[in-house]
Amino acid sequence: MKIGLGSDHAGFDYKEKIKSFLGERGHEVIDFGTDSKTPVDYPNFIIPVAVAVAKQDVERGIVLGGSGNGEAIAANRVKGVRCALCWNVETARLARQHNNANAISIGQRMISAETALAIVEAWLETPFEGGRHQRRIDLIDELI
Repeated sequence: MKIGLGSDHAGFDYKEKIKSFLGERGHEVIDFGTDSKTPVDYPNFIIPVAVAVAKQDVERGIVLGGSGNGEAIAANRVKGVRCALCWNVETARLARQHNNANAISIGQRMISAETALAIVEAWLETPFEGGRHQRRIDLIDELI
């Protein structure tokens, strides 16, 4: 799978861990930055990931920051992106099962690195259930 990654300085360490984790599992990773812990403005790195997801240049996107909140908000401003803020494995599973989330946001200051990797794994492996959930996703797209 081709996956886009983007973070600000507060999510940089986990972005690097996730990049290695994905590469070890055979995924192609497109890193949209940032490239260090030097303070940056997160929209400059998150919006390009979301645009790549929306254009289907990547199949999915992972964005990271301190809390993950701003990153999820920014990603969700791009039409066609369904970015879920995940803080445990269950939120990641439900994001895929019920929302067909094509992006997730993780807050480095909120969870352990082990939990972050478990979230990524669950999100990648969980299929979308469709059915009534697809109807709701379609409604979102129709109403915006």
